[in-house]
Amino acid sequence: MTSKLKTILDTQQNLKQLSGKLHRLRIIQTAYEQVVPASLKYASHVMNIEQGLLTIAATNGAVAAKLRQLTPDLLERLQLQSREVTGIQVKVQVTLPRPAPLQSPATLGPKGKQQLDNLAETLLDSPLKSALQRFSRNSRSR
Repeated sequence: MTSKLKTILDTQQNLKQLSGKLHRLRIIQTAYEQVVPASLKYASHVMNIEQGLLTIAATNGAVAAKLRQLTPDLLERLQLQSREVTGIQVKVQVTLPRPAPLQSPATLGPKGKQQLDNLAETLLDSPLKSALQRFSRNSRSR
């Protein structure tokens, strides 16, 4: 943390409390990462610690179930590093997947437009013929 930011956080009482809590959470997160199996490290994180109860967020139910099985061992190992932890609870905190990037609409090349026009010419007057002609006329060329 930069010294300017630390000075700002330390001057105001409510920001100082927040800074202290964040510092504690960072220390516990580091300890948690050292004791949790590598396969679960990236699928869970420290969420909170209040009155000795450590809350761990799991990304899905399977990870949460495994962490609950490991809770006695994790608690023992964390207590060796920090006397602050007296219990562990695991909560599922599902993260939403990132939305897929918007794709540009497909373009129709000159050959495709020509084939649509040819197909439309072979049809009798119908809604399908009108739709093909409209599609060919309104499509973007590459």
